[in-house]
Amino acid sequence: MEIHAKHLPADERKAVTVEAVIALAATKNPGDITTAAIAKHMQLTQGALFRHFPTKDAIWQAVMEWVSQHLLGRIDKASAGIESPLNAMYAMFTSHLEFVVEHPGVPRMLFGELQKAEMTPAKHLAQTLIQAYAERLRAIIERGKSVGEISAEINTQACAILFIGTIQGLVMQSLLSGNIQKILLDAPEVFSIYERGLRSTP
Repeated sequence: MEIHAKHLPADERKAVTVEAVIALAATKNPGDITTAAIAKHMQLTQGALFRHFPTKDAIWQAVMEWVSQHLLGRIDKASAGIESPLNAMYAMFTSHLEFVVEHPGVPRMLFGELQKAEMTPAKHLAQTLIQAYAERLRAIIERGKSVGEISAEINTQACAILFIGTIQGLVMQSLLSGNIQKILLDAPEVFSIYERGLRSTP
């Protein structure tokens, strides 16, 4: 879908630019997305685009900021108020995968940034996102231990790494298969196996 952005205020123009990049990344290699392609998608000139973003790196940084804000906000909302730590983790798990289904360009961009050898602002934001995500998980895992729902013998850091890695694995397989919706079908059983490894035994 083409985005009409010629007459939007500056803040809205920036937001629409981010949406355009994520939409393009769903079908193109993020590394191959040029400012010319972004401008064309938005029906703008490159000059108009650069009035809001001085460089392509600045666009990518804005995209990663958007991803961080919206993904962390999504998992926070999903897990809020859930008494059971394991149920809260499942809510985070499913809400993350739903976010990916809604925005399939996001994981392609995250994987692309994290694979770069150099440290770009966007890569730094991607790393910061993963660290913030892991901090949330560690807090829930420790709460699970304190209430006896998660085995006290579980390594909290390894548990958080496996949670994020399981999501990454599901996403990668869905991207390779070309069927992004498949992750929602696979998620319940995959999490069930993960959960069985964490539970305290009577």
